[in-house]
Amino acid sequence: MNFELTEEQNLIRSTVRDFAEREIRPLARELDDEARFSPELTKKMGELGLFGITVPTKYGGHGMDTLSYIIAVEELARIDGSQAATIAAHNSLGIGPLYYYGTEEQKMKYLPGLCTGEELWAFGLTEPDAGSDSRGSKTKAYLKDGQWIINGSKIFITNGSADISVGTTVQAVTGEVDGKKVFSTIIVEKDTPGFTRRAMHGKMMWRASDTAELFFDDCAVPEGNLLGKVGDGSKIMLSTLDNGRLSIAAMGLGCAQGAFELALKYAQERKQFGQAISKFQTIAFKLADMATKIELARNLLYKACWLKDNKHPFAKEAAMSKLYCSEIAKEVADEAVQIHGGYGLMKDYEVERFYRDQRLLQIGEGTSEIQRLVISRYIGC
Repeated sequence: MNFELTEEQNLIRSTVRDFAEREIRPLARELDDEARFSPELTKKMGELGLFGITVPTKYGGHGMDTLSYIIAVEELARIDGSQAATIAAHNSLGIGPLYYYGTEEQKMKYLPGLCTGEELWAFGLTEPDAGSDSRGSKTKAYLKDGQWIINGSKIFITNGSADISVGTTVQAVTGEVDGKKVFSTIIVEKDTPGFTRRAMHGKMMWRASDTAELFFDDCAVPEGNLLGKVGDGSKIMLSTLDNGRLSIAAMGLGCAQGAFELALKYAQERKQFGQAISKFQTIAFKLADMATKIELARNLLYKACWLKDNKHPFAKEAAMSKLYCSEIAKEVADEAVQIHGGYGLMKDYEVERFYRDQRLLQIGEGTSEIQRLVISRYIGC
């Protein structure tokens, strides 16, 4: 296998890294403190080309490969998990179902705007009583006079309530066959009567990303807003999560890389007993272990992307990548705080934010426990 990145992929890394250092880092603490989503920063990320990276140019995207996209998410997460979350959720979970399962008319209607940074789209799967058990969805929809009438709610929906969020793809129960629920996915635009969006506050992590509750009260949308076919809902949502796991893995990798770099810099500057603490074997070995884990995580994730880009099955490797990268983010961020000592617990030091931001990675888009369940099924358990 060739481990060398292409010239284009290296250019994406350097370009996004420069942007993140120049535009995001100076604002990250302020946005986190104020728990404020920034449409202006989102628009700048759109102007850089971070929306619709893998979408064909025909629909307004950039037609790049999966690895290029993952590198971009990694570089954003290296600086700020909130901005990486906005990009990752929009590209994988927002655009993904529309691109892979939408009709040509639906693609042409929605994708061009979603590839600019001017608009966001959400993925309406999780419910108050349906997290890991996606088939526990209680949101229902039925056809009446050529319209889908939707009732129910969703929770923890990224990009769901911002002013520039223009809609969501919703999983709903649309019937029952032999005692089993029939799931379908339906497109709901933001100004649809009966559709209410409410921002969620008080988050521990990703405080500058938009997280929402969605409510549907006799929400009526045209019958043509069905995405895919009746009964395809669970397949659409779960296959979307396979792609989304690569994004979360990239966020874990970037978070770990960023926390490691902060710890290394601090250890080289902090002096105790007459020398930099990086010279003490205890600290040096911690840093060596962190660097090794990050390299292993990167190789696993990049392999999963290679499999996807070369049309090979990649769901098992996506689950492995999501599991390992999110767990490594936890371990590296924890050690990074330990190296900082008491300063690592203060908001004046960036590592404190990395320690908080990593915590969702073992929960979002399938918990670590669910990833192990997925992997165990692939290996024949």
